[in-house]
Amino acid sequence: MVYKPFRINYKFNKLMAILRAFKGLRPPIAIAKKLASRPYDVLDSQEARIEAEGNPYSLLHIIKPEIDLPEEIDHYSTEVYNQAKINFDQFVKNGWLKKDDNVYLYIYAQTMNGKTQYGIVGCASVEDYMNNVIKKHELTRPDKEEDRMKHVRVTNANMEPVFFTYPEDKKIDTIVSDFVKQNKAEYDFTSEDGFGHHFWVIKEKKIIDKIIQLFKEIPSTYVADGHHRTAAAALVGHEKKSNNSKHTGEEEYNFFLAVHFPANQLTIIDYNRVVKDLNGASNEEFLNKLRLNFLIEEKGDSPYKPNALHNFSMYLGGNWYSLQAKPDTYDDHDPIGVLDVTILTKYVLQPHLDITDLRRSKRIDFVGGIRGLEELKRRVDSGEMAVAFALYPVSMQQLIHIADTGNIMPPKTTWFEPKLRSGLVIHSLD
Repeated sequence: MVYKPFRINYKFNKLMAILRAFKGLRPPIAIAKKLASRPYDVLDSQEARIEAEGNPYSLLHIIKPEIDLPEEIDHYSTEVYNQAKINFDQFVKNGWLKKDDNVYLYIYAQTMNGKTQYGIVGCASVEDYMNNVIKKHELTRPDKEEDRMKHVRVTNANMEPVFFTYPEDKKIDTIVSDFVKQNKAEYDFTSEDGFGHHFWVIKEKKIIDKIIQLFKEIPSTYVADGHHRTAAAALVGHEKKSNNSKHTGEEEYNFFLAVHFPANQLTIIDYNRVVKDLNGASNEEFLNKLRLNFLIEEKGDSPYKPNALHNFSMYLGGNWYSLQAKPDTYDDHDPIGVLDVTILTKYVLQPHLDITDLRRSKRIDFVGGIRGLEELKRRVDSGEMAVAFALYPVSMQQLIHIADTGNIMPPKTTWFEPKLRSGLVIHSLD
């Protein structure tokens, strides 16, 4: 059976999405590029130390505050979270972060490979998260949730926006397009990775009110990237509600920072796998095992990229291979069973490599497609890994269908680029 992409059939809720304007904390134009940083979870502490070295403005001093403490410190110690608060307060005192005078919405656009996507920056609702108006497609880990919850509690702010998507709406698209054409961006720079970042402030109340009204017609929004930050922000907000006997629903803790992109502007790129060993098998033995469920074609030493769903690329022993999944390995009518990550896990990782828990196994690692096939080759050729697999990317249609049907994607399925820069605007819970 040939898989046919389905049209998005958005599930309607009785409740509709809430978008809220807010008084953003933002850097002066002169230091915006220096202050904006990559998200906390895309680089480790050592990489953050190097990236922030010589740059006192970098938001990494707040979102990864261990870089300002001894290297041997426990990254989850009270001292680290307290350092985040100290640094945040100092940024405000220095005038590196200033609160807008009124509540605004913002537009954040990103350019990669000549393509620009436009997101609306505003606050999402904690209640929407609790009521499943904001839909998820990944499981979260309690330890990672608690880490970000502690950070939100101690700073009393959402330092980093989460990455949401929503069903595209022509009226909203027109408002955003017209505003961008008629107004100069507040921030406009290219980051070191070559991606463009463009940021506008919407101050006109009529435009703000119109966008908020249009969002009330949107049945659901979807977490594209940042499930742990979303959960942490919502859970802290819910916690504050429970502890406030005079709760009204209008307090800032009822809302959290998000950038909302229309679904038709986004592209998911591949999220690949590398494995340390072949579970005792030789290269030839491993290939023979794979032939049970895949049609294998050797491609030589030139990198081979998967060309369609259910086609995989494998790098083993200095050679690239095409692996075509046989039809009985997937179910076109099962939102999870049709995914290539499911096929790879069910017919390669579990039976032949004895990797049963992708979240905890130390024998597998995951490589975002932004690093390219050469990164997979490098890690195998170095001897660090024994085999690499490249996958065809999941589509936005698949992601939304899975979220709408209440299913959960397997771990490490989606990779979005470009990543949002943190620090262009911050939401205070005060």
